[in-house]
Amino acid sequence: MIRYIIYRIAGLIGVLFLVTIITFSLMHAVPGGPFDEEKMPLSAEAKANILRKYGLDRPLYEQYGRYMWNALQFDFGIPFQSPGETVTDLIARTWPISMQLGGMGLAVAFSFGILLGVLSAIRQNTWMDYGTTMLATLGITVPSFAISILFIVIFATIWRILPTGGWGGPETWIMPVIVYALGPMAIIARYTRSSVLENLRMDYVRTARAKGLKERSVLFIHVLKNSLIPLLTIMGPMLPGVMTGSLFVEGIFRIPGLGQFFVTSIFERDYPMIMALTLLVAVLIGIVYLITDILYALVDPRVSYVRGSK
Repeated sequence: MIRYIIYRIAGLIGVLFLVTIITFSLMHAVPGGPFDEEKMPLSAEAKANILRKYGLDRPLYEQYGRYMWNALQFDFGIPFQSPGETVTDLIARTWPISMQLGGMGLAVAFSFGILLGVLSAIRQNTWMDYGTTMLATLGITVPSFAISILFIVIFATIWRILPTGGWGGPETWIMPVIVYALGPMAIIARYTRSSVLENLRMDYVRTARAKGLKERSVLFIHVLKNSLIPLLTIMGPMLPGVMTGSLFVEGIFRIPGLGQFFVTSIFERDYPMIMALTLLVAVLIGIVYLITDILYALVDPRVSYVRGSK
């Protein structure tokens, strides 16, 4: 297992190197730049000074080499959108808020998603099953910004029991956390239902029931444990997206998180932020997939990453 983890980490380093080359090449291949005259009317001398300040007047290979050298020292430059602070300071200031929002959203999504999926499976073709299916369909198909606006109209404008936005006390967390959790919760509920139904039809379940085990023991000790393996596959890729913030949710509820910079950095051609956020997501995806593979071995004893084992 230790050797497998070392190999995966070495592979992740190689992937990050390729990601930096592709991202750097693509963002410079697009016509225009962050200080074009149509965005920011400047004299030729002023523009030249700005380009010289940020090193944008140098050849691309030199810019890339300089960026990588600084990045290895955890210096990711100065964001063009907020020149008063470094990229590292901006991420350190905003990412904890997005992580708090995403963490609470994931906790709600996992808890209620698994619960609704299990109830829907053991109450198949009942009102519980149909209601869960309808809720999951709405959570997957209806965009988060539409649900956010609906919640604000109902709970903040009509009933006036919750604030319209902000990020302070627990009362400001309720609506964004619920909206954030609906999509992942719907997906988890659907996969849990399918996985539990599949395992309920297995031979080992009939054997356990024939031995006289209670239905609760069969469900929680045998069925649910084996149903978690497919769920790990979908839960892992959710984490990087949820933990780095949502443009719509954070924007509508005025949450000062990291999500708003994912799109604005592209429109503003903020090269340092684009590179830093791309690397952040790539690192999170690599780590999450590694943890998911390790959890496979912990949940299912048949899975092994020792060379020569089956």
